[in-house]
Amino acid sequence: MKIIKTDGVLSVEEEQLRYLAGLNAEFVEKTLLTEDALIEQCRDADALMILREPITARVLAELKHLKVIGRFGVGLDSIDVEAASRAGVQVTYVPDANLVEVSTHAMALILALTRRLKQFDSAVRAGRWAAMTDGAGITRPDRQILGLIGFGQIGRLTAERARVFGYHVIAYDPHTPAERITAGGAEPVGFDELLARADIVSLHVPATPETRNIMSAEALSRMKQGAILVNVSRGGLVDEVALADLIRRHHLAGAGIDTFEQEPPSPDNPLLALDTVLVSPHAAHYSTQSYAEVRNKVFADVASVLRGDKPVYPVNRV
Repeated sequence: MKIIKTDGVLSVEEEQLRYLAGLNAEFVEKTLLTEDALIEQCRDADALMILREPITARVLAELKHLKVIGRFGVGLDSIDVEAASRAGVQVTYVPDANLVEVSTHAMALILALTRRLKQFDSAVRAGRWAAMTDGAGITRPDRQILGLIGFGQIGRLTAERARVFGYHVIAYDPHTPAERITAGGAEPVGFDELLARADIVSLHVPATPETRNIMSAEALSRMKQGAILVNVSRGGLVDEVALADLIRRHHLAGAGIDTFEQEPPSPDNPLLALDTVLVSPHAAHYSTQSYAEVRNKVFADVASVLRGDKPVYPVNRV
């Protein structure tokens, strides 16, 4: 029995390896970031543990021994789940390890942007203490509307945190009943209304064909004058060139971006040249606790499947 961890990024400690006790399995760590590399080096794998690697129908067709794929995280855009189901391969994920972290990161970006912390910090470091005019237009949270696009677990936690500061929260989610949004402390609205009303728009949706480029140039242009966009979800949701252009032209006041279309972003990405844009390296999910939890849960579920048991966090039915 062979288990291959293919991401080349996440460390593995004794705490995780204990889940494999008694399996008599060979555990191998590699960095396999392409379809060809996965096919060439994983033909004898019974299990894969992945982060962002392309588990396509082509890859699955070549891995004849594969029984389970464990995804370190919640996003499934790099896995062809339907092809895995057809091949009888169990897919697992970790939908709940970083809910606190991502919602907290969203609020950190929102507060830093609305309080102009980056501008104040730069002014003081440049020796300009009398920089109060850099904060012209700063408004109390209870005078602002936070619009959430997506009201799943992270969206609901973000709403909960935002209400503590006094924000009025509105939310758009076509897959969540209005009464559930209301029960979560937000006002349910349509997409167009959210763009027109929100002072801050925060994205909390997965990367799917439906959500790709949801914040297109046209959608961004319909945001409220002086509004802010925050993306802690996935790259590919936002037209980054259009966003940068609207910030340069002062239609939008700024943005907080944790995830990019291309990662790492190109040095000439126009968002990186703007002082009113805060960026982080796809780190919204991270804390010491979430990092351990996501690894432990993947190891536990992969081991369960290899033992013939049901996983705790299945994606598909096989």
